[in-house]
Amino acid sequence: MKPVARLLAAVSLLLGVTVSLNSPQLQAQESTFHNAPASARQMKNPFSGKAAAVTDGAKSYVTNCAACHGAKAAGTGNIPSLRQGPTQSASEGELFWFITTGDVANGMPSWVSLPQRERWEVVSYLNSLNRGQASSPESVRKTSATLKAPPPPAPFTDFRFEKPGNIRKVTVTDLPAPYATSSAGNGPTLVPRPADVWPTAPADFKVEQYATGLDGPRLMRTAPNGDVFLVESGSGEIKIFRGITGSGKPEQMSVFAEGLNRPFGLAFYPPGPDPHWVYVGNTNSVVRFAYRNGDLKASAPPEQLVDLPTGGHWTRDIQFSPDGKKMFVSVGSRSNVDDPDNHPYEKNRANVLEFNPDGSGLRVYASGIRNPVGLAISPKTGDLWCSVNERDALGDNLVPDYITHVQEGGFYGWPWWYIGSHQDPRHQGKHPELKNKVIVPDVLLQPHNASLQLTFYEGKQFPAEYQGDIFASEHGSWNRSVRVGYEVIHVPLLPTGYASGEYEDFLTGFVLPNGDVWGRPVGITVASDGSLLVSDDGSGSIWRISYVGKEASNVGR
Repeated sequence: MKPVARLLAAVSLLLGVTVSLNSPQLQAQESTFHNAPASARQMKNPFSGKAAAVTDGAKSYVTNCAACHGAKAAGTGNIPSLRQGPTQSASEGELFWFITTGDVANGMPSWVSLPQRERWEVVSYLNSLNRGQASSPESVRKTSATLKAPPPPAPFTDFRFEKPGNIRKVTVTDLPAPYATSSAGNGPTLVPRPADVWPTAPADFKVEQYATGLDGPRLMRTAPNGDVFLVESGSGEIKIFRGITGSGKPEQMSVFAEGLNRPFGLAFYPPGPDPHWVYVGNTNSVVRFAYRNGDLKASAPPEQLVDLPTGGHWTRDIQFSPDGKKMFVSVGSRSNVDDPDNHPYEKNRANVLEFNPDGSGLRVYASGIRNPVGLAISPKTGDLWCSVNERDALGDNLVPDYITHVQEGGFYGWPWWYIGSHQDPRHQGKHPELKNKVIVPDVLLQPHNASLQLTFYEGKQFPAEYQGDIFASEHGSWNRSVRVGYEVIHVPLLPTGYASGEYEDFLTGFVLPNGDVWGRPVGITVASDGSLLVSDDGSGSIWRISYVGKEASNVGR
């Protein structure tokens, strides 16, 4: 199978699955797995229950799917897990039908060229993942060769050229034509961190491992009292880390809440020094826990406020307006580029939604934002900002991910347009009336960077030039022939509180020279002493970056 086919087959098994929603406000039409016909459900796997089929299916999975969905089928970045969700609830016949038929509009080719037996074996492997039968793909993964590839054309880059202090700026005029390169399938091969490898920060900054042994650490936020809340999406837990010892470790750790449904976002309410609630963005809802400063464990079960659509891009972040009157919730698209005009499951998706703090008053605050993973409020202007994963399958250098302040009522293009008046060729001729309404984001990042959480630096430890600037975690690419991202970036802001379009590499070194990946930044927050904390779901760690230069402050130390 060609590499492009392997990519698209691996990435598409879950994208585009329609589900029934509970909320009348957000309800979509119920459908089968990828609209499979009723006859598909009746198809029977001739190799069902045979251990050899699971083993052979695991080998086919490694060849065709692991690059994107991960060695253990747990997903990578925003590419969904095959161990849970619609793939596990679909019948074997529906899985076989979808693998065979494909979905060209979303980049999933037909696998009819694969022998029928091999397609059924892949189904057997997928069906075994939660039944304790699966052969480990790690046992059949091939060792990757040393990376050899030409450098990318400027201003685009890849991990080989990421180095702290390197300044970057991508502009609208830099964008290539769609399909200038083929669409790559190059998800990360995660390996243990070698003993002699460590993240690299700019001169005069020190990098320490604050916490280890974590289960998929994701978003982090610092409470007004200085406690650091960490969301572990896979385990459904929220943990609290309190304090920093002289050796750079937490003084105390506690589980605040558990049993949540793929949580990601977290926010304290009301804004200010004395919150009464902790809001959590589950993949399917917004809930809140009663909270007072210093609580280490939730005192009562959560109260559910909002039902949200599920499937596809699953992260849901939360922020509140500075006056506390409005709640913003990010909801990414369910597909890569499905047209909402004829795909009702995209209703109220690829948007930032606005609610009252009690969950009432739904409206779309801004639209056409394919996957607004991270949200943050500017302490200077009060504007909402977001960190966005743009669309895939148009080539190595399209479409740039971005960080931008979000304009109320603004339209950012998805799925018909991107980065201003560029029409997605998969929607040629559609919605010409929107062409001149597409907002160009503030900071264009490397395409496929997978930009996740962002935060504004308000600490007192770093030099003055960092004050009020943005730091953001770049989880790393899968849809690029040579990896990009896998770093933390610094976005300097102008005195006005807005961006010039430039950003710089700040924390790098998570990819080995041969292209293997040992770490993937996700969450980012400023600790009470002014150091920067970065969660890494590749190594299950939290990294602490502190300033140790001549200007270092002793405040909070």
